[in-house]
Amino acid sequence: MISPYVRRLRLGRELLARRQEQGMSSEQVGRATRLHRTSISRLENGQVRPDVNNVIKILDCLGVTGDDWTKLIQIAREAGERGWWESHAEEMGERQAMVANLEAGAASIREYHLTLIPGLLQTPEYTAARAAVDTAERSAAFNAARSIEARAARQRMLHRPGGPTYEVIVDELAVRRLSAAVSVMRGQLAHLAKMAQASQVTAYLLPVDVEIEGHTVPRSSFSIYTYPDPDDPVVVAVDTVTSDLVLTEPDQVGHYLALYERLRTSALAPAESARVLAKAAKR
Repeated sequence: MISPYVRRLRLGRELLARRQEQGMSSEQVGRATRLHRTSISRLENGQVRPDVNNVIKILDCLGVTGDDWTKLIQIAREAGERGWWESHAEEMGERQAMVANLEAGAASIREYHLTLIPGLLQTPEYTAARAAVDTAERSAAFNAARSIEARAARQRMLHRPGGPTYEVIVDELAVRRLSAAVSVMRGQLAHLAKMAQASQVTAYLLPVDVEIEGHTVPRSSFSIYTYPDPDDPVVVAVDTVTSDLVLTEPDQVGHYLALYERLRTSALAPAESARVLAKAAKR
């Protein structure tokens, strides 16, 4: 399954482009299809799960036929799929559900983590420790056990056949600072050092005293997702205190792509990173 969220964004862009090619306003399409202008706008903005029948009406109105019609209907169907995370979103946490959505079907995941251990490399004990203190914007239905199970399901995604390539830059702050009890951190760092040597993971450690090109010091953690279809948008999720800011506009995404490359250039090589992580686990 390709991320339904990403496919909604793709469908919206495609519908908008076809409408503009025909020189039609959303009001004109609405009158021709008997759909409200707001419904068309929300479809084009990727804000709603598409009704395939409504998409067919719009495509017919815009004169889309042949292979193009077939392609867009397939995208609409994929955009309407429901992932495993949706039935447990409130229990596992809305933020984690959104991340699981973005990870679904990704070709590559690149992350920078400033203060905490990356979720895809966390131990259950570390996840539980963080769940006990990270209460921002949490629903009343949140269940720590379900959150840990969901994190484990996301981690299994890395090992599945055809899974994404995973590259992560961990700031030394996340390793040195005690974001959980000492015993939990020790086990977490040992696991991180082990995973840093796994074939499906490329891990870099960014020293606190390193000079980054242009002195562009990162202000927050972020993740970059790409997908097998090159016409799907590259997505950046920026971590904030209460939510993840999801970016898809090329100029905004380009800023984070460039920042990631500067951070990776400044980080320790993977082999040296694994050695330093293993040493940190024994402190």
